[in-house]
Amino acid sequence: MNNQLELSFDDNETKIENNDEILVSAAKAMKILEISRHNFEKVIQEGLLSPVYDEKKKLYNVDDIKKFMKTDRYDELANGTVDPRNNLNDLTGKDWLPETKSFFYQKGLGANHPEAQIEKLHPAPYSFQDIGHLVNFFTKRGMMVLDPFGGVGSTAKACEINGRKCTSIELSPVWHELSIKRLEEEVGQGTSEKHNFINGDSCDELIKIPTESIDFVVTSPPYWGILNKQDQKVKKNRVANNLETKYSESEKDLGNVENYDQFIDILVNKIFLQCARTLKYGKYMAIVVSDFRDKSDYISFHSDLIHELNKAEIPEGGILKLQGTKILLQNHKSLLPYGYPFAYVENIHHQYVLILKKEKQGKK
Repeated sequence: MNNQLELSFDDNETKIENNDEILVSAAKAMKILEISRHNFEKVIQEGLLSPVYDEKKKLYNVDDIKKFMKTDRYDELANGTVDPRNNLNDLTGKDWLPETKSFFYQKGLGANHPEAQIEKLHPAPYSFQDIGHLVNFFTKRGMMVLDPFGGVGSTAKACEINGRKCTSIELSPVWHELSIKRLEEEVGQGTSEKHNFINGDSCDELIKIPTESIDFVVTSPPYWGILNKQDQKVKKNRVANNLETKYSESEKDLGNVENYDQFIDILVNKIFLQCARTLKYGKYMAIVVSDFRDKSDYISFHSDLIHELNKAEIPEGGILKLQGTKILLQNHKSLLPYGYPFAYVENIHHQYVLILKKEKQGKK
């Protein structure tokens, strides 16, 4: 809420008295306060603002409005309160509603930002700010968040900044160490100790996590072998800047699995359904993915995952049920002349956020 008032009013909205008091109409007072007529009437009924009568007109003193804007009651009316029935997050109704849009714009710090230097070492990082949107909507402060593809710690950083606790599993020792370093350097010394960083294969590590112990799962998995199939210009740019072009050389790395069907099978059955097992009932999983091309084939990765996961049975009980998809728009990406001037080849400038919920078996 912007409390820096720009007092530039029309004559029919404002009257300046001889003692330099600035008086405004009810309509203008509501604009300054940025509240509805209904809430403005509450303010008057509760005696929090009193009108000044001028030739039978009700006017309101701007100084009184400023004082009221510094009170807790103003914050409550302007920003709303958290419904006592809300067991999902700490958002007010006003904050909740915009988050239900089916799209949002990707937001990052920029490659030259001091806090982006560790992130950009990873060949496929995702923004902790974007993950923060999801973390804030699907959890309350202090809740447990799981990321089975921890990378350089974007989820862990989002959790630390927003007061959640993260379990981050990462196969590569390099990215594992950098994720811890990132929190220590970018957020604060000792912050990494609040979270559980596991260096290991999620296929092995997830089965060690207790059933129904996690409040939210959020991750962005490898997009099969897309890093191995990037165009040479992208690879040369990263090599020229001494940056990695793939996750790892490990045979356990899903980005190195050659067969797409095998890749999907492992991702679904050994990773996501095990993640779902760790989820409490009624809680959510958000998976950030993109479609991609494999030579001449367009791979609809997001729809393949939906097909496999929607209403899938979870080990030890329950099912996953698709609740919707958000589109994460990447409007900042450069356009490349794929296919020109012979064929249509998309510049893929969006990702999908698949949102699934763990429900009891009977709700299938």
